[in-house]
Amino acid sequence: MLQDVIETLFRSVSGSDAFAVRFPDNSLPAPELASVVSFPRIEFVVEGEVRDRSIAAGKGLLRQGDALYIPGGKWNLMVWDQSATVLSILFSKEKLGFSLQFWDGVTFTGTDKQSVSRLGPRVGSFLLQAMNEIISNPDDQQTARCVVAGLLSHCQEQLANRAQILTRSGALFEVIKKYIEENAALPLTRENVAKRFHITPNYLSHLFRKSGDIGFSEYLNHVRLEKAKLLLKGYELKIKEVAASSGFVDSNYFCRVFRKSTARSPSEYRSQWLSQLSDRKS
Repeated sequence: MLQDVIETLFRSVSGSDAFAVRFPDNSLPAPELASVVSFPRIEFVVEGEVRDRSIAAGKGLLRQGDALYIPGGKWNLMVWDQSATVLSILFSKEKLGFSLQFWDGVTFTGTDKQSVSRLGPRVGSFLLQAMNEIISNPDDQQTARCVVAGLLSHCQEQLANRAQILTRSGALFEVIKKYIEENAALPLTRENVAKRFHITPNYLSHLFRKSGDIGFSEYLNHVRLEKAKLLLKGYELKIKEVAASSGFVDSNYFCRVFRKSTARSPSEYRSQWLSQLSDRKS
């Protein structure tokens, strides 16, 4: 949804002179509840109308398509009089932060927040420098609109890069999971698995946290425990043999992890399974 909103804004900004780019008049101290951040940001009115107390009298009403550029360290304060949707884009040094807010006239009905790393050439930084120069001549709306269109295009590119990175990292995560499932009995570690796929151990951990909501060691133990359950059910192996065949070097550690996962010891798990199997046969 966020990408669709930015695409719509970009088309609107690129093909129309109707929308306005406003700048705050921060000659007064920031009032209570005003929003102040260290980095520059832009507020876009996607739908409806809002007022902002930072804008000079007579120009404080922002209509659909209008933009408010707030330099780093300056304040703004939106007044939500009627239903409106506003997109905020924060340009920090390392990331772009997006916040899409929906106001139904009484309360906020939803917020869509995302952030992406700022990658590639410093195009966005140069465009922000241009916006800071335009502040001294806010009536030059044609130039302001061109720079805002450039910033929206930059945001589109960064979001597209993020989608590609997520696709690549997701595919890599699936390949690594399959490798672990097929080789769980080997002495796998975070370091040797990372080396196998030519990535750093820290990035391997990042992949599991980001793509799987689980730690590397936790997932490895999960795979090994599932294999141990199959061995306990289908083979008359000693507990030490089950542990070794599943990838656990220390059988005592295996028993502790197994009990923590199933609330039963490996022997109790096997006995219960055999009992249930006998009941089904009878």
